[in-house]
Amino acid sequence: MQILKKLSAGLGVLALSLGASTLPGAAQEAATLDTGDTAWMLTSTVLVLMMTIPGLALFYGGLVRKKNVLATVMQSFATCALMTIIWMVIGYSLAFTDGGSLNAYVGGFDKFFLSGVEKDTLTGTIPETVFMTFQMTFAIITPALICGAFADRMKFSAMLWFLGIWSVVVYAPITHWVWGGGFLGDDGVLDFAGGTVVHINSGVAALVSCIVIGKRIGYPTEAMVPHNLVLSVIGASLLWLGWFGFNAGSAAGANTTAGMAMAVTQIATAAAALAWMFAEWIVHKKPSVLGIISGAVAGLVGITPAAGFVGFGGALAIGIACGVICFWAATSLKRALGYDDSLDVFGIHGMGGIVGAILTGVFAVEAIGGTPGAIEGNVGQIWTQFVGIIATVIWCAVATFIILKVVDLVIGLRVSREAEIEGLDLNLHGEVVP
Repeated sequence: MQILKKLSAGLGVLALSLGASTLPGAAQEAATLDTGDTAWMLTSTVLVLMMTIPGLALFYGGLVRKKNVLATVMQSFATCALMTIIWMVIGYSLAFTDGGSLNAYVGGFDKFFLSGVEKDTLTGTIPETVFMTFQMTFAIITPALICGAFADRMKFSAMLWFLGIWSVVVYAPITHWVWGGGFLGDDGVLDFAGGTVVHINSGVAALVSCIVIGKRIGYPTEAMVPHNLVLSVIGASLLWLGWFGFNAGSAAGANTTAGMAMAVTQIATAAAALAWMFAEWIVHKKPSVLGIISGAVAGLVGITPAAGFVGFGGALAIGIACGVICFWAATSLKRALGYDDSLDVFGIHGMGGIVGAILTGVFAVEAIGGTPGAIEGNVGQIWTQFVGIIATVIWCAVATFIILKVVDLVIGLRVSREAEIEGLDLNLHGEVVP
């Protein structure tokens, strides 16, 4: 309950803090550059960037109808560029500096426009420039994931405004809560590489977005099948490869934790791909290509919060659970509730992140990550994980809803009926795939 009390106290001050003055940022401990750690983090940064462009762009691009493929890949590419500048200007500072009296909820402005980030400044054993850019790639992919929920129907201009504001108001503060010295990290929530920060955050925002903007014309009676699953397989494969930078890179060095994170990531992903495939095989009588690649992504999502805390058995269990539960969420749950999440962002990232975060509290191994889970007697860790999830869901859902409503009021969220029927490629960008 302590986390929920802190969240309640902070909801009001967080919004005000974006315009407030702050105390100087926290001083860094003396450290020495390690070239091995730096080399691995440079590599991890490239791998995570590859997850968005071209990985996510191809994965999403293959899943939409042909008339919207260019608009979809454009969303990933433009988001990459936009988030890079926002992270440089304000995002990094809000996420990773000391917010003074508001530090439990948001960072400050000490590194506005990357002030003080010099060639020789270090974060741990790596250059701060590398740490900043590595975290930038997380800030890029998180909002890019949301785009899958409103594929085929949001204005490009509205998307840019929505995601730009969202990255400052939602992503940066929640990153601070978990990794930047905020209240979730202080209260013991385990999130090694972004189960709450990236996946629950993007999944909840996706669910709110698709509900606010409304269903696609013709959904659910009209068949809206992927136009090119080969592109999606290539994209999912690049996501799988890049995720080693995502998870193993979150060890912040070339060390045994990175090695363990890499191993459990591979195990969980394979287990989830097979679990989704067999679940679909049983229910629908055929194992689909779309199913196995969706299952792999679900496994990648689920192991993300746990990667630095669980062993091989825990990774296997998390993978199986995510494969089955995300299959159910993307099919039965979505159908029962009637929302139109075009590319199942909530079903895979939201639900996968929630399952992974909770099971981290079950399978965490003290000898691996320093904190025992329920199996080792620390049953309370499950509750800690749960209230961390609730805190993230509440802030993300409320803030996302408000941002969408404001953008809709000012410029409108949705393309015209004619543009949606004809396709976004031609109407928004003046281009088509021949």
